[in-house]
Amino acid sequence: MSSPAEYYRSLPPVSRAYGVLCLMTTTAYYFQLYDVEYIWLSYDLVLKRFQLWRLFTNFFFLAPFSTYFGIRFLMLARYGVLLENGSFKRRTGDFLWMIIFGALSIMGIYLPWAMLALDIIFNNPLKPDIMGVLAGHLYYFFAVLYPLSGGKNILKTPLWVHKLVAFWGEGAQMNSPVQQNPHAGVAFRGASYRLNR
Repeated sequence: MSSPAEYYRSLPPVSRAYGVLCLMTTTAYYFQLYDVEYIWLSYDLVLKRFQLWRLFTNFFFLAPFSTYFGIRFLMLARYGVLLENGSFKRRTGDFLWMIIFGALSIMGIYLPWAMLALDIIFNNPLKPDIMGVLAGHLYYFFAVLYPLSGGKNILKTPLWVHKLVAFWGEGAQMNSPVQQNPHAGVAFRGASYRLNR
Protein backbone atom coordinates (compact mmCIF):
# COMPACT_ATOMS: atom_id res chain seq x y z
CA MET A 1 0.00 0.00 0.00
CA SER A 2 1.34 3.43 -0.86
CA SER A 3 1.84 6.22 1.63
CA PRO A 4 -0.29 9.40 1.58
CA ALA A 5 2.70 11.31 0.17
CA GLU A 6 3.06 8.85 -2.71
CA TYR A 7 -0.66 9.07 -3.41
CA TYR A 8 -0.49 12.89 -3.36
CA ARG A 9 2.44 12.91 -5.82
CA SER A 10 0.58 10.49 -8.10
CA LEU A 11 -2.34 12.90 -8.57
CA PRO A 12 -2.46 14.89 -11.81
CA PRO A 13 -1.27 18.49 -11.37
CA VAL A 14 -4.47 20.50 -11.88
CA SER A 15 -6.62 18.24 -9.69
CA ARG A 16 -3.89 18.23 -7.03
CA ALA A 17 -3.60 22.04 -7.02
CA TYR A 18 -7.37 22.52 -6.95
CA GLY A 19 -7.74 20.06 -4.07
CA VAL A 20 -5.03 21.78 -2.06
CA LEU A 21 -6.59 25.21 -2.64
CA CYS A 22 -10.02 23.91 -1.54
CA LEU A 23 -8.54 22.37 1.62
CA MET A 24 -6.50 25.49 2.43
CA THR A 25 -9.51 27.78 1.94
CA THR A 26 -11.73 25.62 4.15
CA THR A 27 -9.03 25.23 6.80
CA ALA A 28 -8.48 28.99 6.90
CA TYR A 29 -12.23 29.44 7.33
CA TYR A 30 -12.27 26.82 10.11
CA PHE A 31 -9.55 28.77 11.99
CA GLN A 32 -11.57 31.97 11.41
CA LEU A 33 -8.84 33.67 9.38
CA TYR A 34 -11.50 35.19 7.13
CA ASP A 35 -15.26 35.47 6.81
CA VAL A 36 -17.09 33.88 3.87
CA GLU A 37 -18.58 37.28 3.08
CA TYR A 38 -15.16 38.33 1.74
CA ILE A 39 -14.89 35.57 -0.85
CA TRP A 40 -18.42 34.74 -2.01
CA LEU A 41 -19.35 35.81 -5.51
CA SER A 42 -21.28 39.06 -5.65
CA TYR A 43 -21.42 40.67 -9.09
CA ASP A 44 -22.57 43.89 -7.48
CA LEU A 45 -19.37 44.11 -5.38
CA VAL A 46 -17.20 43.02 -8.33
CA LEU A 47 -18.61 45.65 -10.68
CA LYS A 48 -19.22 48.55 -8.29
CA ARG A 49 -16.33 48.14 -5.85
CA PHE A 50 -13.88 46.31 -8.16
CA GLN A 51 -13.43 43.39 -5.76
CA LEU A 52 -12.11 41.21 -8.58
CA TRP A 53 -10.78 38.46 -6.28
CA ARG A 54 -14.37 37.31 -5.81
CA LEU A 55 -14.36 36.01 -9.38
CA PHE A 56 -11.79 33.39 -8.34
CA THR A 57 -11.94 32.81 -4.59
CA ASN A 58 -15.53 31.56 -4.57
CA PHE A 59 -14.49 28.43 -6.50
CA PHE A 60 -12.17 27.26 -3.71
CA PHE A 61 -14.66 27.28 -0.83
CA LEU A 62 -16.91 24.23 -1.06
CA ALA A 63 -18.45 24.41 2.42
CA PRO A 64 -17.35 24.43 6.06
CA PHE A 65 -15.89 21.11 7.27
CA SER A 66 -18.90 18.78 7.41
CA THR A 67 -20.35 15.68 5.82
CA TYR A 68 -21.51 17.87 2.94
CA PHE A 69 -17.95 19.18 2.44
CA GLY A 70 -16.52 15.65 2.55
CA ILE A 71 -18.93 14.26 -0.01
CA ARG A 72 -18.54 17.23 -2.35
CA PHE A 73 -14.73 17.24 -2.03
CA LEU A 74 -14.47 13.51 -2.69
CA MET A 75 -16.77 13.73 -5.70
CA LEU A 76 -14.81 16.61 -7.22
CA ALA A 77 -11.49 14.92 -6.50
CA ARG A 78 -12.57 11.57 -7.88
CA TYR A 79 -14.08 12.88 -11.10
CA GLY A 80 -11.39 15.53 -11.56
CA VAL A 81 -8.65 12.89 -11.44
CA LEU A 82 -10.63 10.56 -13.74
CA LEU A 83 -11.17 13.33 -16.27
CA GLU A 84 -7.59 14.63 -16.12
CA ASN A 85 -6.22 11.11 -16.54
CA GLY A 86 -8.85 10.16 -19.13
CA SER A 87 -10.30 12.61 -21.64
CA PHE A 88 -7.63 15.24 -20.94
CA LYS A 89 -4.64 12.89 -20.66
CA ARG A 90 -1.50 14.68 -21.91
CA ARG A 91 -3.58 17.86 -22.34
CA THR A 92 -2.97 19.60 -19.01
CA GLY A 93 -3.39 23.09 -20.47
CA ASP A 94 -6.75 22.21 -22.00
CA PHE A 95 -7.95 20.76 -18.69
CA LEU A 96 -6.83 23.89 -16.83
CA TRP A 97 -8.64 26.05 -19.38
CA MET A 98 -11.81 24.00 -18.92
CA ILE A 99 -11.53 24.52 -15.15
CA ILE A 100 -10.96 28.27 -15.63
CA PHE A 101 -13.97 28.42 -17.93
CA GLY A 102 -15.97 26.95 -15.07
CA ALA A 103 -16.93 23.72 -16.77
CA LEU A 104 -15.89 21.40 -13.97
CA SER A 105 -19.43 20.13 -13.90
CA ILE A 106 -19.03 18.09 -17.12
CA MET A 107 -16.59 15.70 -15.43
CA GLY A 108 -19.08 12.89 -15.41
CA ILE A 109 -22.45 12.21 -16.89
CA TYR A 110 -24.10 12.07 -13.46
CA LEU A 111 -21.87 14.42 -11.42
CA PRO A 112 -23.83 17.66 -12.02
CA TRP A 113 -27.06 15.92 -11.12
CA ALA A 114 -25.50 14.31 -8.05
CA MET A 115 -24.26 17.73 -6.88
CA LEU A 116 -27.73 19.18 -7.50
CA ALA A 117 -29.34 16.35 -5.50
CA LEU A 118 -26.80 16.88 -2.71
CA ASP A 119 -27.71 20.57 -2.55
CA ILE A 120 -31.42 19.71 -2.45
CA ILE A 121 -30.83 17.23 0.40
CA PHE A 122 -28.74 19.73 2.40
CA ASN A 123 -31.10 22.61 1.53
CA ASN A 124 -28.41 24.66 -0.21
CA PRO A 125 -28.96 27.15 -3.05
CA LEU A 126 -29.41 25.52 -6.46
CA LYS A 127 -28.23 28.45 -8.60
CA PRO A 128 -24.47 27.56 -8.53
CA ASP A 129 -25.16 23.98 -9.67
CA ILE A 130 -27.51 25.09 -12.43
CA MET A 131 -24.91 27.64 -13.59
CA GLY A 132 -22.29 24.86 -13.56
CA VAL A 133 -24.49 22.62 -15.70
CA LEU A 134 -25.03 25.47 -18.18
CA ALA A 135 -21.29 26.28 -18.26
CA GLY A 136 -20.46 22.60 -18.80
CA HIS A 137 -22.89 22.27 -21.67
CA LEU A 138 -21.67 25.50 -23.27
CA TYR A 139 -18.05 24.39 -23.00
CA TYR A 140 -18.80 20.96 -24.46
CA PHE A 141 -20.79 22.44 -27.33
CA PHE A 142 -18.31 25.15 -28.31
CA ALA A 143 -15.10 23.16 -27.64
CA VAL A 144 -16.16 19.75 -28.98
CA LEU A 145 -19.45 19.50 -30.86
CA TYR A 146 -19.35 22.73 -32.88
CA PRO A 147 -15.78 22.13 -34.18
CA LEU A 148 -16.73 18.53 -35.10
CA SER A 149 -19.57 19.87 -37.26
CA GLY A 150 -17.13 22.06 -39.20
CA GLY A 151 -17.27 25.22 -37.09
CA LYS A 152 -14.34 27.07 -35.53
CA ASN A 153 -13.21 26.15 -32.00
CA ILE A 154 -14.42 29.26 -30.18
CA LEU A 155 -13.10 28.10 -26.80
CA LYS A 156 -9.61 27.11 -27.90
CA THR A 157 -7.20 27.10 -24.98
CA PRO A 158 -5.43 30.48 -24.92
CA LEU A 159 -1.66 30.71 -25.33
CA TRP A 160 -1.18 32.10 -21.79
CA VAL A 161 -2.65 28.89 -20.31
CA HIS A 162 -0.20 26.77 -22.35
CA LYS A 163 2.65 29.03 -21.18
CA LEU A 164 1.51 28.69 -17.55
CA VAL A 165 1.51 24.88 -17.79
CA ALA A 166 4.91 24.91 -19.51
CA PHE A 167 6.28 27.24 -16.80
CA TRP A 168 5.04 24.90 -14.06
CA GLY A 169 6.80 21.98 -15.67
CA GLU A 170 3.90 19.78 -14.51
CA GLY A 171 1.65 17.63 -16.63
CA ALA A 172 1.97 17.00 -20.31
CA GLN A 173 0.71 18.81 -23.35
CA MET A 174 0.14 16.88 -26.53
CA ASN A 175 -0.75 19.78 -28.82
CA SER A 176 0.82 22.76 -27.06
CA PRO A 177 2.31 25.63 -29.06
CA VAL A 178 4.74 26.21 -26.15
CA GLN A 179 7.68 24.03 -25.11
CA GLN A 180 7.94 22.92 -21.50
CA ASN A 181 10.41 24.79 -19.28
CA PRO A 182 13.30 22.35 -18.68
CA HIS A 183 14.30 24.14 -15.45
CA ALA A 184 10.83 24.19 -13.86
CA GLY A 185 10.66 22.50 -10.49
CA VAL A 186 14.43 22.05 -10.24
CA ALA A 187 16.15 23.79 -7.33
CA PHE A 188 19.57 22.21 -7.72
CA ARG A 189 21.14 20.36 -10.59
CA GLY A 190 24.58 19.10 -9.77
CA ALA A 191 26.92 16.68 -11.45
CA SER A 192 26.64 13.25 -9.92
CA TYR A 193 29.77 11.27 -9.15
CA ARG A 194 29.68 7.83 -7.65
CA LEU A 195 31.76 7.67 -4.48
CA ASN A 196 32.24 3.93 -4.23
CA ARG A 197 34.16 2.71 -7.28
